[in-house]
Formats: sequence, C-alpha cells, structure tokens
Amino acid sequence: MIDVWSSTGVNLPRQMPTLENVPLPIDEVAFLIFRRGSAQTPDFNAALTSTSSLLAQMIKLNRILADINSLNARTVAGTSTGITLENEAMDLSNALSDWHDNLPAYMHDNSSNIHRYAAQGLGRMFVAVYLGYYHFGQLLFYQFLHGDCHSTILNAKFYASKCKVFAESLCEMVYAAHSVPGCDVQYTMVGHILVVASTVQIHTLLFSDNEEQIAAARTRLERNFAILSQLRTYWPTLDICFTRLRAFHRACRSSMDEPFRLDQWMLRFLSEFAEPVNDKIVGGSNELAWSLENIGMSPANSV
Repeated sequence: MIDVWSSTGVNLPRQMPTLENVPLPIDEVAFLIFRRGSAQTPDFNAALTSTSSLLAQMIKLNRILADINSLNARTVAGTSTGITLENEAMDLSNALSDWHDNLPAYMHDNSSNIHRYAAQGLGRMFVAVYLGYYHFGQLLFYQFLHGDCHSTILNAKFYASKCKVFAESLCEMVYAAHSVPGCDVQYTMVGHILVVASTVQIHTLLFSDNEEQIAAARTRLERNFAILSQLRTYWPTLDICFTRLRAFHRACRSSMDEPFRLDQWMLRFLSEFAEPVNDKIVGGSNELAWSLENIGMSPANSV
C-alpha cells in the first residue's frame, strides 16, 4: 500500500508488483482475540475468508488507486482522451461502486458503525478505510471539474458532481472522526487529502449559483482550515499543505478555470504530497500571508 502511495507522492517508480494471489489479512477482531495457549480454538479458515477485515478492504481499494493514478498520468500525457478516457473513467467508477456495494452492512459509513468500531478499538482504522475511498473518488473525478472537458466527455457533468460528493463525504468523515472518541485521525496524510477536498469546495465557491451549496462549501473550508492548523502543531512539515493552498489560490486569482485543468501541474498537486508545488503561473507572487479571507470566502466568482 505504501509503495503505491509513495511512488506518486515522491515521484519514484514502484518497487513492488501487484500481488493478486497473496491471501488478504484476517478479520481484525478475530486476530485480536487469538492468544497462544488459549483454550479457545481459533477458526483460521473462517477468519481468512471473511470480508470483514478493514485492512483487507484498504488493500482492495489500494489496487483501484494504482489504476486511478495510471489513468490520470495517461490523461496528462495525452494518451487517454475522448471516448477512451470516458470508458476508463467509467470502469474505475464501477470498480469503486462494486467495492462499496460488496461491503457487509456493518462496514457502511454511518454513525452506528463508527461508534461500534470505536468501541472495539478499531475506530481509526474504520475511518482510514473511508478516507481512502473518498479520496480515491475525488482523485478519479477531479479532472471533470474543468469546463473544457464537458464538450468532449458525455458524462463530464455527472462525474464533476461525483467529485464534489466524494470531497464532501471525505470532509464529513474527518469531522465525524474528531467527534467520536477513539476515531480522531492525526496523521500527516489527512492534511494532503483535506487540501484536495478544500480545492473542490473552492470550485463550488467560484462557479456555483446555489446559495445553499456556497454556504456549505464556505463552512467546510472554515472547518478544514481549523483542522489543518491543528495538525500543523503536531507535524510542522504540513507547512507544505499551506504552501499548496497558497499556490492554488494564486492560480485561481490568475484564471479561475485553469487550476482545475488536469495538466502536469495539477497532477503534481493531486499526487506528490511530499513536495510543495511551484506557482502555476510563472512570476506569481511569493507572499506568505494566507487566510480563509483570501481563498474565496467571499461570494462566488469574486476570488
């Protein structure tokens, strides 16, 4: 899993093959009750064939992420366009849907389940599964936010809406995690995925004419900013997140549509989480002052 994330995050070639035939991890609850010398005989076969392992579900999702990264790279290279791009995006969309549809009901994202996993000491892992799912969805559909693709991709507007739904769900999962004891997520990758989700909220502020959507996006940006600021107190390296948001904001000020175009700059923005990104527009300002007031917290189209 780390090989897939890091290969794109630091722009290095992958070192490990996809191991489809390796058994997936067993159910976490079953694993935690196994003890040497216990009178209880563990049913290893049942545990191995169970679909209830959170880590196994993360591994399955990770395989889809590898394909999403590949599609985005081919899009930037110009080798996946038009109907080919749409078909590949649809296949990956179906893969994400199939993954979710095959989950047992007790692994769905809802309040009762997150509390149940928290009581088992697995709340943070449950949250991590869905942060991956929602982030991979926003990565897949992000390129369809750009208006130019609407003329060549039949389902572009539908995919753009799906990107927003995934980004909103990601934000709501982070908020839920911080409100349920034992579920809070404080690791550095949360900063990166929240930055990506925040730029989707900025898109709503810039282009939506729905006041309810605009108000909701503004609220999410406020909460995301607060969470990012809190995380930075633990992880000073998350200054990179603020650097990225500043660069994205400057790109928006130069041309509102350009930041959402999937080009080499945007590919780096979405994937290379370990490095800051340069200004999209050569000669952009290097000012350090940055706050919610200057990333589109005013009415739509007034960044």
